[in-house]
Amino acid sequence: MLTLERFSFGVGDRFAHQAKAQLAAFQMLAKDGVEVAPVWNKSNREHTFIGSEPQSVFDAAQAAVKALGWDKGWHVDADHIRLETVDKFLPCSDFFTIDVADSIGKPPEERYVERFLAKHPELIGTVTIAGISEPFHTTTDSVAAITRKYLNATWEAGLIYKHIKKSKGAKKFIAEVSMDETDAPQTPPELLIILALLSDAGVYPQTIAPKFTGRFNKGVDYVGDLAQFEREFNDDLAVIAHAVKAYGLPRNLKLSVHSGSDKFSLYPIIRRALARTGAGVHLKTAGTTWLEELIGLAEAGGDGLALAKEIYAYALAHVDELCAPYASVIDIDRAKLPDAATVNGWTGPQLASALRHIPTHPEFNAHVRQLLHVSFKLAAKAGARYLDLLKANEAIVAKQVTENIYERHMKPLFIW
Repeated sequence: MLTLERFSFGVGDRFAHQAKAQLAAFQMLAKDGVEVAPVWNKSNREHTFIGSEPQSVFDAAQAAVKALGWDKGWHVDADHIRLETVDKFLPCSDFFTIDVADSIGKPPEERYVERFLAKHPELIGTVTIAGISEPFHTTTDSVAAITRKYLNATWEAGLIYKHIKKSKGAKKFIAEVSMDETDAPQTPPELLIILALLSDAGVYPQTIAPKFTGRFNKGVDYVGDLAQFEREFNDDLAVIAHAVKAYGLPRNLKLSVHSGSDKFSLYPIIRRALARTGAGVHLKTAGTTWLEELIGLAEAGGDGLALAKEIYAYALAHVDELCAPYASVIDIDRAKLPDAATVNGWTGPQLASALRHIPTHPEFNAHVRQLLHVSFKLAAKAGARYLDLLKANEAIVAKQVTENIYERHMKPLFIW
């Protein structure tokens, strides 16, 4: 069976130019004694926005692996795929993030709810799980309500999973089930029922991505109650360990944290939980590499800085259009976005400091960062001009990419 490593880290590469710089961070971490598998991820939506094809992700990753002599595991993730979009990812992906969030809440026929309740009496009443201090107390009505909410979503996951299995073979792919892109977080009791439903649907994921409490905005830190997140994360780990035994799910099943980039306040919590339990984790990041490219171009000055300023000016003028697809995962105060004339007068280091996610830096601006995070399609429109600048400034851009992943993400998550 193709088995996902205990620790895995998803990296996005919008324009398929930074795979070597990204992989360099994994090499540095391996020298520190921590092995983490890189998982290059890109969604159908991002391919559509940019005009790229899934094969480009595999090609860039493979070239980086060969160039740097990486001899450990690595994967390519068909990110947030659905039945209607999965086929073009099948030849070049071995990791599939099955996204069924849109089916959450669609009511199933009641007879299927009743069948699930009859099959799983262990979920009703007092449910004791090792590692959770207080038992869950459920009723037939409460379990039925959760089942109604998630049954269709898990059935859809089953259809997609079986479609992939038919094409790839049962032992040649890794499945993740994503339920994070929805309005309400899933509680630990809900997660237990979801895992039982997935098992019944014939889905055997190696990672599960629930929606956690709090805000996981793109490119900025977590907003929420840290103590509550810690309780929830630890309870979810215990639920997974229980469900693996109870429902025959893969022994390496682990939590996946989506929109995991820049969640600096959460990394110590996750690291402590992993050390205490021996559990694994998959942390998914994506668009921050594109921001590091912009930071590198700003630092380079000249034509790179000029283009970065142009992109900001256009993004500011089209803020509604660019932000609409990401409205649920960004919080931008427009009053804190400097006007284009102000930014046009900045030096390269000033623009880089506004973008680089060092919260204590006096020039850091989380609102500028979030706006540019969702504006990557503007670089795609610039086409060869943008890509040629990346090539011309490869060294300084690569330095930003590697340092961002290794220093600001991997070290606090896995080392200290």
